[in-house]
Amino acid sequence: MKKLIFAPLLALICSFISAQKQEVFKIDSLPKQGVLLKEGWKWHAGDNPDYAKADFDDSAWEGIEPTKDIYDLPQIRKSSVGWFRIRFKVDNSLLYKPLTFQVNQSLASEIYLNGLLVKKYGIVSSKKDEIRGFLPQNFPISVLFKNQELVISVRFSVQPNLPYFNYTYSYSAFNLRINTVEGAAERQVGQSRHSHMRGFNTGMFLLLGLVHVIFYINFRRKRAYLYFAIALFSIGTGYLLSSFIPTESSLTFRAYLAIISYPLLFSFYGFFLYLAVWEMFLRQKNIMFWLLIICTFIGPFINVLFYKSGYLFLMGTMLLCSLEAARIAYITYQTNHKVALILVGQILYFISFLSFVLIHLEVIPNSNLISYWFVPKSWTLQDLTHWFSLVTIPFTLSWYLSKDFAFTSKDLEKKLEEVQQLSAEKQQILSTQNETLERQVEERTAELKASQNQLIQSEKLASLGELTAGIAHEIQNPLNFVNNFSEVSAELVEEMNQELDNGDINEAKEIANDLKQNLEKINLHGKRASSIVKGMLEHSRTSTGIKELTDINQLADEYLRLSFHGLRAKDNSFNSDFELIADKNLPKIELIPQDIGRVFLNLINNAFWAVKTVTKPLVTVKTEQSDNQIIIKVIDNGQGMSEEVKAKIFQPFFTTKPTGQGTGLGLSLAYDIVTKGHGGTIECESTENEGTKFTVKLPIQNN
Repeated sequence: MKKLIFAPLLALICSFISAQKQEVFKIDSLPKQGVLLKEGWKWHAGDNPDYAKADFDDSAWEGIEPTKDIYDLPQIRKSSVGWFRIRFKVDNSLLYKPLTFQVNQSLASEIYLNGLLVKKYGIVSSKKDEIRGFLPQNFPISVLFKNQELVISVRFSVQPNLPYFNYTYSYSAFNLRINTVEGAAERQVGQSRHSHMRGFNTGMFLLLGLVHVIFYINFRRKRAYLYFAIALFSIGTGYLLSSFIPTESSLTFRAYLAIISYPLLFSFYGFFLYLAVWEMFLRQKNIMFWLLIICTFIGPFINVLFYKSGYLFLMGTMLLCSLEAARIAYITYQTNHKVALILVGQILYFISFLSFVLIHLEVIPNSNLISYWFVPKSWTLQDLTHWFSLVTIPFTLSWYLSKDFAFTSKDLEKKLEEVQQLSAEKQQILSTQNETLERQVEERTAELKASQNQLIQSEKLASLGELTAGIAHEIQNPLNFVNNFSEVSAELVEEMNQELDNGDINEAKEIANDLKQNLEKINLHGKRASSIVKGMLEHSRTSTGIKELTDINQLADEYLRLSFHGLRAKDNSFNSDFELIADKNLPKIELIPQDIGRVFLNLINNAFWAVKTVTKPLVTVKTEQSDNQIIIKVIDNGQGMSEEVKAKIFQPFFTTKPTGQGTGLGLSLAYDIVTKGHGGTIECESTENEGTKFTVKLPIQNN
């Protein structure tokens, strides 16, 4: 009786367990887009090879939907290795036909079909540092179903510490779609169309950027070209990097591509477009300017920190840049209607970008588009609004800049024509004025030459004045001798007459001899006085330019004494030691005595002037011969000169003497006389508070 009671109950329990164990996902047919295995999955943490077997009992495993976002499945990220399993049953019509698996995932996986390994994606490992995620990008895997009931087992690992950015691309944990070969190929073609459009956008924006860089190179004042070029390079580079994201299999590389490309596509692109408009029309750094800079450069960090929503900050920054640029354009439009083109572009951008955001947030349905010739078949309304928002501002801004460039060119052409017309009208006037100017230049040149000669003569007279007292002193000595010997000679004549009267002939003869000696001395000192007067006359008259054989030592000695006595006569309190260290073996050389004498006088006068404030003043003139040159050095132990003063001493009209006590022409004339007139050199060495040395070098044979 008990057997009759428990037998049906046991059969019912076994039947229930068997039903649970054999629960399967049924596939009766394959539509055009294939069948996504979304429901019926189970999962379990741990790593056991038996989990891959078809007959393994997974009834105790937890149900899961692996197609969800990986961040919505925190349980699968806790363990290093886990397993997904699903049982499904296919219709007889699908047996022994070429089918495909298309996998999209955000982890590393090993896929088994009825216990047999079908495909490995990435590296699955119990060691976290060895795990490498892999994105198959729905690449088809060929399969052949031989049984109606099948088991797919997936061994997986989630790569730790990997940044994800969910914007355009889904980060589903694991998607597996069963499809026909034709359906799989069509899905791949749709992806390639998007890649082609990204490539087109990349080339378009980079080419536009290059064009505006060339504009900027040729017109550096138009910095708006530079900012616009940076914006175009930013979005072009962003498109270039993002074009690798859908085809990149490495999850790590894909993540960092997104980190770089999203800010380039949105915030940086929008900011530099705004900066181009700001540069053209505003150029005032207001609060909004600094706010946009801050938002632009903190946007990439916010994008990293906030999964799924960080990119909204980038879009918001781009939208804010557009609104501010539109505001600037509107203000400028009130006084300059040519800006209407930019304003229209900003409005179209705002409408299309706002539509794109609303579609992305699912406020507006994202419908498929009718396939026009310019719209890819795989595009949706979201794709179109996104692309339109990206190109409106670049095209309208490029259009405006090209019109502005054309206007500038026409304006320049007009001004060039005006200049040419004015040039033709003024050519005759200029020709007449040139003739007048040439005549005036000739007249002024003659006047300047006359003035120059007068200045030179004035300098000569000034130096002659310096010599006057010295010459008087020098003439006084021979005149004193003449007077004295004349008086003595008169007395000797009387004595001689007396001796003749006395008849002493011998004594008279002796007196006559003494008288003769006196007359010779009178003649000698008379010639000395005549020589001094002749030298004064030569110094005062215009140089004849005739060179004579001259004794340098005698010339130096004469002007050294004349200079000293001249200064002494003007200032009786002045006193100084002076010496001539002469090389007695110096040959006579051909030179213009009055000119070189003028050089000596200027140098020696300056030396005596420099030692006025020195306790023990000393001026030395030294002559010597070296190679084929005669060297004359004028040395003083005076106050010296600074480097600044020394650099100017040979310049005309430069003097360190008080006003009215120097013409500033002495050293300038001395330099010209030595270098131009005699082919020599004149140099100056000076140290402050130590003294100065002028060195004159004259060639012995001046060809």
